[in-house]
Amino acid sequence: MLMQENLKARGQVQVEILDAAGALKEKIHIPNLVVQVGRNFIAERMTNQDDAVMSHMATGTDNTTPASGDTTLGTENGRVTLDSTVVNANVVTYTATFPPGTSTGALVEAGVLNASSAGIMLCRTTFDVVNKAAADTMIITWAITIS
Repeated sequence: MLMQENLKARGQVQVEILDAAGALKEKIHIPNLVVQVGRNFIAERMTNQDDAVMSHMATGTDNTTPASGDTTLGTENGRVTLDSTVVNANVVTYTATFPPGTSTGALVEAGVLNASSAGIMLCRTTFDVVNKAAADTMIITWAITIS
């Protein structure tokens, strides 16, 4: 008897906006798309260590629906180094903090990448407008589940 498995990578994103005093202004949850180059990256990392691990998160202002063929954000407006990467069973959780003055404006997209510029994008999501003022801090927590 032949067993059939359906391996999938999917994610959930949480975005929190904190005001200058650290009070929570906004919190949203969004599903995301693990793009084709991200799925390729996962498969290649099983045998090949040539590509750098995911190390950065970016935000942007283009709300074009994510597509499997995406390799960049539509209109990136800020990128930061990940604060942490935690693996728990089949879930990898990335967390990044966008400090005051970074990624300000009306944000509608985000992605996880493996470089401080360009690089391989693992996943991309779009969401309803989140307004990040210059004095605000934004924390994005991105959980990728392999199931």
